[in-house]
Amino acid sequence: MSVDGWNTVLVLGGIRSGKSEFAESLVADAPTVRYVATSAAGDPTDAEWAARLKAHRDRRPGGWTTEETADDPRRLADVVASARPNETLLVDDLGGWVTVLLDPAHQPADDTATVAELADAVRACPARLVVVSPEVGLSLVPTTPLGRAFTDALGAANRAVADSCDAVVLVVAGQACWLKTPAASSGTGAGAVTLAPLAAQAAVPATATPGGARDDRAAALPEVLTPTTAPEPAGVPWAAPTMALPVVATGLVIQPGMELPMPDEYAGPQALERLATLDVPGAGLGVLERVVGFAAATQGTPTPASWDSVRVLLLHGDHAGGAAAGSPPGESARRAAQARAGQGVLARLAAESGASLQVVETPASEAIEDLPALDHEQVEQALRYGWRLAEEAAEAGVRLLVLAACGAGTDAAAAAVLAATAGAEPPAVLGRVVTAGGEIDDAAWMRRCAAVRDALHRTRRSPRDAKDVLAELGGGDIAVATGVLLGATARRLPVLLDGPVGLAAGMVSRDLAGQARHWCLLADHGGHPAVRLAADVLGLDPLLDLRLDLGEGANALTALPLLRSVLSLAAALPARPDQQHAAGADAAAGTDDATSADDTAGDPDAAAFVEPEPTGPGPATTAPTEPAAPTEHAPPAEPTPPAGAAEPTGSEPDPAGRRAD
Repeated sequence: MSVDGWNTVLVLGGIRSGKSEFAESLVADAPTVRYVATSAAGDPTDAEWAARLKAHRDRRPGGWTTEETADDPRRLADVVASARPNETLLVDDLGGWVTVLLDPAHQPADDTATVAELADAVRACPARLVVVSPEVGLSLVPTTPLGRAFTDALGAANRAVADSCDAVVLVVAGQACWLKTPAASSGTGAGAVTLAPLAAQAAVPATATPGGARDDRAAALPEVLTPTTAPEPAGVPWAAPTMALPVVATGLVIQPGMELPMPDEYAGPQALERLATLDVPGAGLGVLERVVGFAAATQGTPTPASWDSVRVLLLHGDHAGGAAAGSPPGESARRAAQARAGQGVLARLAAESGASLQVVETPASEAIEDLPALDHEQVEQALRYGWRLAEEAAEAGVRLLVLAACGAGTDAAAAAVLAATAGAEPPAVLGRVVTAGGEIDDAAWMRRCAAVRDALHRTRRSPRDAKDVLAELGGGDIAVATGVLLGATARRLPVLLDGPVGLAAGMVSRDLAGQARHWCLLADHGGHPAVRLAADVLGLDPLLDLRLDLGEGANALTALPLLRSVLSLAAALPARPDQQHAAGADAAAGTDDATSADDTAGDPDAAAFVEPEPTGPGPATTAPTEPAAPTEHAPPAEPTPPAGAAEPTGSEPDPAGRRAD
């Protein structure tokens, strides 16, 4: 959407206004959605109503789950209140809910209290929530008591839910007009924002702070498709032009042993050789020469350009159970909402760098000490979803991806992946737990260690291939990150890493396509033990040792201006004067040699003066014709001296190397 920062939104609209389609577009970037259907099935003989319901069902992606609350209207508040921070809910719609609420067979003792309960649940909902409701207040007042009761109850429900939501949008004739935005609700912005047609759904780029000079909010990112189990359009190229991947009815098949592109093996060394000739005072760029070599290899040219278009993918996904010990409830959701609103460390750094920022919701992960983090179908969807995120970035002209992550329990999940793929000991790769006040929480650290230990014990007989590791231990954020790395590799798009989620994804991706690690650049290990170990296994030497701890992705963005400066210098600086002089001398020497050869070719006497090469034990001759057959005891033929040459004296050797008699 063009105005973001919301966690809960109410979508209003009249009949056939397009409100449901617009609401579905708002959650199109979520890998999984819980669709809450509130309407009763109705009269089974009503074919038109059945067709309407079927149209709604057919429009939902196959990866969505459906939950019905028509039998008990009070249960809707429970469903909303029990939603988890990583979930996305779409409630469609309040009109059907009010109809059931007023039905004598289902009516609670106090329908006003039921509406208030729903409003309170919406206000406290930690999940991403979209509620659809019809707007009937613009029509005439109904003449029947039942009609008036319905409009009054629906109007009261709409007002209560709108007051509880972060944002409210009215859809009229397929056009969306925002009545309430997060900025307006906090008293810091305008109250109404007119949007483009609802078909254009996009993410929000980061914006500069009030003191900054840039505002990129108008530059919307392209829509990111949610992976589904429905058949994809024929001929969709989910691969680089130089490769072919298997595609079946459910879409792209990501499997071990994929042959993805490698960076150019010649451009990198050529770029480093060129650096040695540049007019740079001192010894040069030091270890940052590797940035030039990496950019040259990934761009396929010895003179790489600076990364002018950068996109940050912030993967938001929590892990349940002991993996999240010490993480404040709702903290990661707050960070993700902050980034959507263009606020916080990551958004500020992205704005300063002119990078766009896209928040990606990943599937919630179960407690790995007790259950698999994901089922295998969720892993497949998450991998394809990450691949398509990279595809969308490449199609939009992005030159560099920065992988970021925020979520409770990500450190423990990364440690579990490293233990399964590299044989690491969990305590050795689990970073210390630091509270919001800056204190070390050793008790939480021990609970995380215990969770990883129990998860490894639970899966001790499980296969250790890539998808099994993601399903049992990695979870949604690492699975989506793995798909991003694979998709970026397929599209020859480099990725900047700096945290445990990205490095854990790198460890998993090497078992699916070993080429992926060659498209990754590690900015700074941040002192994180898991990042250090994974980088060592993958052969990714960190460029810097700043020990930044600003959050995964923010560390890389801090280093990005420096890396860009290095590439700009390498592309713009001329060669040293001595190199230019040597190049000119070489060119002149080449011209003189060519002239001499031409002159020699045009002068028969000069050509005759060229000393012949010996062709055996006997003396060489310059005669181009066949010699006469020698007679027995006949001496070898004497060479003919060149015209004008002095006769050899007794002290000078003749051309054949013998002294004259």
